[in-house]
Amino acid sequence: MITSKLINQLPTLADRRPVCVVGAAVIDVIADAYSLPHRGSDIELHQQGVNIGGCALNIAIALHRLGMTSLNALPMGKGIWADIIRKTLAENEIVSAIETDKGDNGWCLALVEPDGERTFLSISGVENQWDRHTLDNLKIQANSLVYLSGYQLSSSCGEVLISWAESLPDSIDLFIDFGPRISDLSAEQLARLMACKPMVSLNRQEAEYIVATLSGTPGKELDTEALAEDWFKHYASPLVIRVDKEGAYYRDSLTAGWVAPFETTVVDTIGAGDSHAGGVLAGLASGWPLSEAVMLGNAVASYVVSHRGGDCAPLKEQLIDYLARY
Repeated sequence: MITSKLINQLPTLADRRPVCVVGAAVIDVIADAYSLPHRGSDIELHQQGVNIGGCALNIAIALHRLGMTSLNALPMGKGIWADIIRKTLAENEIVSAIETDKGDNGWCLALVEPDGERTFLSISGVENQWDRHTLDNLKIQANSLVYLSGYQLSSSCGEVLISWAESLPDSIDLFIDFGPRISDLSAEQLARLMACKPMVSLNRQEAEYIVATLSGTPGKELDTEALAEDWFKHYASPLVIRVDKEGAYYRDSLTAGWVAPFETTVVDTIGAGDSHAGGVLAGLASGWPLSEAVMLGNAVASYVVSHRGGDCAPLKEQLIDYLARY
């Protein structure tokens, strides 16, 4: 039922709301690791490849492949990594609105364990060197959806991004995926961001952190529905909680509910959360209700985790073929 509904819904994806993606374009050096190294060890890795990545770039790719248009604020620097990213962006027909000579783009080593779990070791570049002049010169239209990542919000330039977000007009809606860096934000920073009433997407681990923060009880078991209710009472802000094979739960001012997952064989979880966000943004930009946007996010993430690499979001036609197997 849910599969046929989404297949029938996909042709209605359209640019009804502008989307601006603010964040990083970096290089991911991806390698298989039989286990994570411990201090003083020397383990042998099997390199999968060198891919372009970064949360914002993964989202820009997902949107583009679903046939959506976005304003991509992905700083492009000068150097070896920037040249690789720029070339790959051109091949994918994706354009960044920001060029800078402040340095090279960053990169990370992504270690993928046998169960598909990934661990990142990151080195920052120009993607974490934001300034207010650059942000103020972005041509963001009224009624836009603006994506922000916790990686940038918690970086040394986070204050610049947070103050800029606070300055945006009410006609612009924020979509924030804090990611694993949510615990690096101070209570004041989190409060200021939530005062902007963004839509927030959390995975299971991030949701558990929020439970501990709101309840003051570390290690408290995650009750997804209770968290969403407490969150909305506390922040009056829409929330999406991604809980792996259980699917996703959403809550906004009008509705709340579970969206079933699309079961698949997981081979690599790199980019799963980003791709889910890209699917949700595509649905929201098309005027879909949150429940249907989350359904699209679940489908895109399911496709991505069944493939190697973080930049493997499907074309709309590929997603239809993938869903037709269910």
